[in-house]
Amino acid sequence: MIKDFFTQRIKRGLVRRLNNLRIANVAKQVAKQEPQPSGQPVVFFKASTGIDDLSWNSGFHLLASWAFRLKGIPVAYFACNAGMSKCVLGTNRDNVYKEPPCRTCISQSKTLYTGVEKLEGQKLNVAGQRSQVNWFGFERDSQLISRILSLSLHELSTFQFQNIPLGNLCLPALRWILRIHHLNDDENTRYLLREYISSAWNIAQKFSKFLDETNPRAVIVFNGQFFPEATARFIAQKRGIRVITHEVGLQPASAYFTDGEATAYPIHIPDDFELNDEQNKKLDDYLAKRFQGDFTMAGIKFWADMKGLDESFLQKASSFKQIVPVFTNVIFDTSQPHANTVFEDMFDWLDLVLEVIKEHPETLFVIRAHPDELRVRKASRETVAGWVEAKNVSNLTNVIFVPSNETLSSYELILKSKFVMVYNSTIGLEASIMGAPVLCAGKARFTQYPTVFFPQTIDEVRKKMKGFLSAEKIEVPADFKRNARRFLYYQLYKTSLPFGDFLEPSVRTTQTKLKSFELDELVEAESVKVILDGVLEGKEFLQRE
Repeated sequence: MIKDFFTQRIKRGLVRRLNNLRIANVAKQVAKQEPQPSGQPVVFFKASTGIDDLSWNSGFHLLASWAFRLKGIPVAYFACNAGMSKCVLGTNRDNVYKEPPCRTCISQSKTLYTGVEKLEGQKLNVAGQRSQVNWFGFERDSQLISRILSLSLHELSTFQFQNIPLGNLCLPALRWILRIHHLNDDENTRYLLREYISSAWNIAQKFSKFLDETNPRAVIVFNGQFFPEATARFIAQKRGIRVITHEVGLQPASAYFTDGEATAYPIHIPDDFELNDEQNKKLDDYLAKRFQGDFTMAGIKFWADMKGLDESFLQKASSFKQIVPVFTNVIFDTSQPHANTVFEDMFDWLDLVLEVIKEHPETLFVIRAHPDELRVRKASRETVAGWVEAKNVSNLTNVIFVPSNETLSSYELILKSKFVMVYNSTIGLEASIMGAPVLCAGKARFTQYPTVFFPQTIDEVRKKMKGFLSAEKIEVPADFKRNARRFLYYQLYKTSLPFGDFLEPSVRTTQTKLKSFELDELVEAESVKVILDGVLEGKEFLQRE
């Protein structure tokens, strides 16, 4: 096992070096072929994806910026040169005082920006000015430090400085890196939040100056929830500058770009859009694979060995009047701030579910932990499994808990269920497509349209839950299934912009490497044209069919 670990590490290091050589070579070609730019620049900033390797989002970011430059649109990169005392990916959650790996990260960034001139303060909208990169460093603000030094966790979380909500901007990143939602008010957590606030303030100052120097037409950032990018987004929007965020798309090797918040995944579907026969078949073919466990997103394959319901489960279920699955989420994910519109958080909802479970011994409830909860390098420290143990749920005879590493088929479970309960998990959308009644408790991507039952108060959720449990039959509006199919089709084939011609999985599938391609192929790629038209002409970031 140890031998395999070191073999994998050596292989990854070799592949990374070869990939960086390829990136540097292509970057030099871009710099050489970049025509005389004109017009206002487009700003690119990512500091929370890819430290020592090319992440998928770093790849999308880089390829898009190359395309702009090759089309004669000046690009202004805002790049970290040890510009934060603590960054998100550079935080060691087991030792928050450990210094971040700045040298490695800067080296990787310099590879990405090979051939780009360093910004020395001149404005990029000057005629003939080439694309440039601004490397920002870190400066502590003594006044800020004195203000936050003795604050409690709550005070830090709500802290504002010069009308910038620094505490709130830092919370999603803090929860993500610590892998918990309910933060501990201890010195380690307070220290880390103070450092994030100090770093966010430094970015706010440096990015404001950068915007003065560049006068951009638009700013493009990764994700938009992690504090470096969230701060930049806040500063730009405060000035009335358009901000585009991006994340991985639903398809393998695909990106999602939006004027909204990428983690909320806003989609506009025309009222008259209906799937034709070809589109319906396309979606059905995808769903058939999905229901068999053949599904990959962001390099991660979920349910690779998915199995059906075993005899012991079926035997136990037969002694109950009905089955109701409860599908949960990863509590620290950056999608969660959008979800918490009815409940404080997912566990607040689970507490209500538990109340109802105890009142309905005739119903078998199957509580399923999300497969991402124990994912390697992303394992949650505040888990549904922990909640189950703390609440003594295993003592209840009408509950089955399915841990995150269990490969039981959720889809077979849905088929045998009276209705389905979700917080904001995507499986709620799939269950709706399958025709199941879905009771959703958190705002989800798919709740933008009538796809599920989504009560807007806690009392209404409780009432709907109890009503469904006692109902002879649950009537599901016909529009739910129709809208669910329309929404999923848009996610898969309209908003997911494919980059598979230019990127492929690396040794670690969460990372990517550059394929061999000609620069003309990049500029003429359909996905690239969509991004260019979206930024330059204000068109929707939708794949053309």
